[in-house]
Amino acid sequence: QVQLVESGGGPVQAGGSLRLSCAASGFAIRPYCMGWFRQAPRNEREGVASINRDGSTTYADSVKGRFTISRDIAKNTLYLQMNSLKPDDTGMYYCAARPADKWMGGCGYSGMNYWGKGTLVTISS
Repeated sequence: QVQLVESGGGPVQAGGSLRLSCAASGFAIRPYCMGWFRQAPRNEREGVASINRDGSTTYADSVKGRFTISRDIAKNTLYLQMNSLKPDDTGMYYCAARPADKWMGGCGYSGMNYWGKGTLVTISS
Protein backbone atom coordinates (compact mmCIF):
# COMPACT_ATOMS: atom_id res chain seq x y z
CA GLN A 1 0.00 0.00 0.00
CA VAL A 2 1.46 3.32 -1.09
CA GLN A 3 1.69 5.90 1.64
CA LEU A 4 3.28 9.32 2.01
CA VAL A 5 3.47 10.80 5.49
CA GLU A 6 4.62 14.37 6.01
CA SER A 7 6.05 15.76 9.23
CA GLY A 8 8.02 18.73 10.49
CA GLY A 9 5.50 21.52 10.16
CA GLY A 10 4.65 23.95 12.92
CA PRO A 11 4.62 27.60 13.95
CA VAL A 12 7.75 29.62 13.23
CA GLN A 13 8.57 33.30 13.26
CA ALA A 14 9.48 35.07 10.05
CA GLY A 15 13.13 34.59 9.21
CA GLY A 16 13.22 31.17 10.81
CA SER A 17 13.70 27.72 9.33
CA LEU A 18 11.88 24.42 9.15
CA ARG A 19 12.70 21.05 7.69
CA LEU A 20 9.81 19.02 6.35
CA SER A 21 10.06 15.28 5.88
CA CYS A 22 7.98 12.91 3.78
CA ALA A 23 8.33 9.24 4.58
CA ALA A 24 7.31 7.02 1.68
CA SER A 25 6.20 3.41 1.95
CA GLY A 26 4.88 0.89 -0.54
CA PHE A 27 7.24 2.04 -3.28
CA ALA A 28 10.84 3.11 -3.74
CA ILE A 29 11.21 6.83 -4.34
CA ARG A 30 14.33 6.74 -6.50
CA PRO A 31 12.63 6.23 -9.90
CA TYR A 32 9.89 8.70 -9.04
CA CYS A 33 9.36 12.39 -9.55
CA MET A 34 8.79 13.65 -6.03
CA GLY A 35 7.38 17.03 -5.17
CA TRP A 36 6.34 19.41 -2.45
CA PHE A 37 3.18 21.44 -2.84
CA ARG A 38 1.48 23.97 -0.61
CA GLN A 39 -1.94 25.48 -0.24
CA ALA A 40 -2.60 28.67 1.65
CA PRO A 41 -6.06 29.60 2.87
CA ARG A 42 -8.24 30.78 -0.02
CA ASN A 43 -5.49 29.95 -2.51
CA GLU A 44 -5.06 27.16 -5.00
CA ARG A 45 -2.49 24.48 -4.40
CA GLU A 46 0.87 25.31 -5.96
CA GLY A 47 4.03 23.40 -6.67
CA VAL A 48 6.94 24.45 -4.49
CA ALA A 49 9.77 22.11 -5.44
CA SER A 50 10.30 18.81 -7.20
CA ILE A 51 13.13 16.35 -7.70
CA ASN A 52 13.53 13.88 -10.53
CA ARG A 53 15.07 10.43 -10.54
CA ASP A 54 18.47 11.85 -11.58
CA GLY A 55 18.38 14.39 -8.77
CA SER A 56 17.48 17.36 -10.97
CA THR A 57 15.42 19.90 -9.08
CA THR A 58 12.78 22.48 -9.90
CA TYR A 59 11.69 25.36 -7.68
CA ALA A 60 8.92 27.89 -7.71
CA ASP A 61 10.27 31.42 -8.20
CA SER A 62 8.90 32.44 -4.82
CA VAL A 63 11.14 29.97 -2.96
CA LYS A 64 14.31 29.91 -5.03
CA GLY A 65 17.36 30.50 -2.89
CA ARG A 66 15.44 29.82 0.31
CA PHE A 67 14.11 26.26 -0.02
CA THR A 68 16.02 23.10 -0.83
CA ILE A 69 14.45 19.79 -1.82
CA SER A 70 16.42 16.62 -1.21
CA ARG A 71 15.92 12.92 -0.71
CA ASP A 72 17.50 10.05 1.15
CA ILE A 73 17.19 6.97 -1.01
CA ALA A 74 18.21 4.62 1.80
CA LYS A 75 15.56 6.04 4.12
CA ASN A 76 13.00 6.38 1.30
CA THR A 77 12.34 9.89 2.51
CA LEU A 78 11.90 13.26 0.84
CA TYR A 79 12.86 16.52 2.55
CA LEU A 80 12.23 20.21 2.17
CA GLN A 81 14.61 22.55 3.97
CA MET A 82 12.96 25.94 4.30
CA ASN A 83 15.03 28.95 5.33
CA SER A 84 14.31 32.67 5.62
CA LEU A 85 10.63 31.90 6.02
CA LYS A 86 8.06 34.57 5.30
CA PRO A 87 4.40 34.90 6.33
CA ASP A 88 3.49 34.20 2.68
CA ASP A 89 4.98 30.72 3.11
CA THR A 90 2.13 29.84 5.48
CA GLY A 91 0.00 26.93 4.35
CA MET A 92 -0.53 23.21 4.30
CA TYR A 93 2.44 21.46 2.72
CA TYR A 94 1.92 18.23 0.82
CA CYS A 95 4.28 15.62 -0.50
CA ALA A 96 3.44 13.96 -3.81
CA ALA A 97 4.88 11.44 -6.23
CA ARG A 98 4.52 10.00 -9.70
CA PRO A 99 6.64 7.69 -11.82
CA ALA A 100 9.26 9.78 -13.59
CA ASP A 101 8.55 10.10 -17.31
CA LYS A 102 12.09 11.10 -18.24
CA TRP A 103 15.50 10.07 -17.03
CA MET A 104 17.06 13.49 -16.64
CA GLY A 105 16.14 17.07 -16.00
CA GLY A 106 13.45 18.70 -13.95
CA CYS A 107 10.16 16.85 -13.69
CA GLY A 108 7.86 19.70 -12.77
CA TYR A 109 4.65 19.32 -10.81
CA SER A 110 1.99 17.81 -13.03
CA GLY A 111 0.38 14.39 -12.95
CA MET A 112 1.13 13.39 -9.38
CA ASN A 113 -0.42 10.03 -8.50
CA TYR A 114 0.22 9.79 -4.79
CA TRP A 115 -0.37 12.40 -2.13
CA GLY A 116 0.22 12.74 1.56
CA LYS A 117 -2.23 14.31 3.97
CA GLY A 118 -0.07 17.34 4.60
CA THR A 119 1.68 19.17 7.41
CA LEU A 120 0.76 22.69 8.46
CA VAL A 121 3.34 25.48 8.35
CA THR A 122 2.46 28.77 10.02
CA ILE A 123 4.80 31.74 9.77
CA SER A 124 4.17 34.72 12.01
CA SER A 125 5.53 38.20 11.37
